[in-house]
Amino acid sequence: MLAPPMIPTEPGTLDVSVVVPVRDEAASLPQLVRELRAALDASGGSWEALFVDDASRDGSGALLGDLARADARLRVVRLARHGGQSAAIAAGLARAHGRAIVTLDADLQNDPADVPRLLAALARADVAHGIRTERRDGARRRLVSAIANAFRRALVGDSIRDIGCSLTAYRRDALAGLPAFVGVHRFLPALCERRGARIVQLAVAHRPRRHGRSKYGVADRLGRGIADVLGVRWLRSRLIAPAVAREAGRVADHEPVHEEAS
Repeated sequence: MLAPPMIPTEPGTLDVSVVVPVRDEAASLPQLVRELRAALDASGGSWEALFVDDASRDGSGALLGDLARADARLRVVRLARHGGQSAAIAAGLARAHGRAIVTLDADLQNDPADVPRLLAALARADVAHGIRTERRDGARRRLVSAIANAFRRALVGDSIRDIGCSLTAYRRDALAGLPAFVGVHRFLPALCERRGARIVQLAVAHRPRRHGRSKYGVADRLGRGIADVLGVRWLRSRLIAPAVAREAGRVADHEPVHEEAS
């Protein structure tokens, strides 16, 4: 096994889990919780929202604790030390109980109102990934994003159009068994696709940042992204998704069997 899996293979016990990494987003959290609660209540199923506090320094952890005490469907996971977005996502996924799992950012640039539409798309797909329309980022950031997406597609060969969009819904079994590693949060849809997952990509809203500042500078985003792509190119070559023609005497016409390299 390359690394411990993020999602255990046990079946989910709730309809939806939402995983939200949080790093110094106290000003955004009350509105985010209100909007997320409204969107998930409208979906009509059972749900939970896991907020993973990545060692925030602005009181986000205490605020999340207060919000969770007022609504048992809100869960708070606190990292012992700052681990970054991938560590926070992995910690949330490892504790998610949903049969469908949604990831989104805490900075309010993702619109929770898009979540029900992504969940509905899972009726015909394993992964419903957002494509940000009318990007509310500066010209330099959009240029870096375009370069990074083109570079990734050339080396990795996936079909994901907007890897920088965190708003994505997954069937639980599409994520089960994937390894955790630094940078994994950027490549989850691509890794799912490599194992044979059906991907749909839907336009989603992108809102301007209202509070705080981005955790990634332009140079940091581009440099780290290139290093991550090279690592994922190697990892992708190690993930196996063979088509098995027969199993125990029963014809299984190219039925996909998802395995992982050890």
